[in-house]
Amino acid sequence: MEGPISVAAAEALIEAHMPRFATERIPLALAQGRVLRQDIRADRDQPPFDRVMMDGIAIRHEVSLARYRIAGTQLAGETAMTLATTGDCLEVMTGAMLPQGADTVVPVESLRKSEGYANLTAGAVNAVGQFVHRRGSDCREGDLLLSPGRMLRAPEIAVLATNGIADVEVSRLPAIAVVSTGDELVDIDAQPEPWQIRRSNDHAIAAALRDAHFGEVSVHHVTDERKRILGLLDELLRHRDVIVLCGGVSMGQRDYIPSALETLGVKQVFHKIAQRPGKPMWFGIAPGDKPVFALPGNPVSALVCTLRYVLPALRAASGMPASRPRAVTLAAPLTTHASLTCFIPVALEDGDDGRLMAQPVPSATSGDFASLVRTDGIIELPPNASPFEAGFTAPFRAWS
Repeated sequence: MEGPISVAAAEALIEAHMPRFATERIPLALAQGRVLRQDIRADRDQPPFDRVMMDGIAIRHEVSLARYRIAGTQLAGETAMTLATTGDCLEVMTGAMLPQGADTVVPVESLRKSEGYANLTAGAVNAVGQFVHRRGSDCREGDLLLSPGRMLRAPEIAVLATNGIADVEVSRLPAIAVVSTGDELVDIDAQPEPWQIRRSNDHAIAAALRDAHFGEVSVHHVTDERKRILGLLDELLRHRDVIVLCGGVSMGQRDYIPSALETLGVKQVFHKIAQRPGKPMWFGIAPGDKPVFALPGNPVSALVCTLRYVLPALRAASGMPASRPRAVTLAAPLTTHASLTCFIPVALEDGDDGRLMAQPVPSATSGDFASLVRTDGIIELPPNASPFEAGFTAPFRAWS
């Protein structure tokens, strides 16, 4: 039997086998949190006119006076007026077109109005072009503003709206099934017997998926019976795009998941990673190019594998570029393992020197969910026979 592969090898194999999700066109109002799959170019200059940036008066700078006659008012949303007479000014509002013949705005804070005149106060600054947002200074018509792979947050939505994109092409959200296995598991609203525990892994994994904007998630449970497992997986493989299993993937007498997946035609890509926690993780591709992740049943293992492998794979399949983990500094010495990559839950704190410090909060066991609520995420430490000293720089991944 082949031994476990490295974390880097597992990551590379998942990347090589993951499909790319299809696209769909949706209304802009529904696009928040989705992944862009089209180029967005400016449909006109931005701003499309010389724009007034402050309430005040518009003047011709070459006529430098201490007092100007107010000849009218230029409002936002109206066509540009013309400043035609030397010594005159036009009152202007923020967002208005700069009047023709004017090149400078003096803000209202530097003015004192009296009997139809605007008087500049002592110390008022009168520099050519001040408080004027020049046409095309943000972008020119045809400029590339957004490329595929961007998650659509508030700034991106603003760009789309500004450029008249009422419907936008995005990655289609995959239908994901999260399946927990185990005879000992009961529903969360049940009163468990002494030998039972309430289901938590499937809900935690589903929450991590939804938190990452993969919202089309269904949650399932099946007991450790091969016939029931085959029936449920056959149904899900026909109607879901991605399967995330939890439990039944190791080498116990009732760990039926790997053999059941093989029976259903799912091609194994790898089984077991040289890591702690999460060594028994399994990954394969089902007919129809559907990825299947089979995670260990221990709670911390399941959540770590979701964060380290499942979420990055789904983001890549959506067209997003790979995200780089943050670098943090180990706040205390830590002994790990000579041949396994170790994922350690940590709490972050600001160091006196401005560095982001990671305080290890090791779980008592890989079934210890309770300790995770005191942490911000995990650091990844390579195999090492010697302890890692305080001050070591490690990659960090946040729970959300």
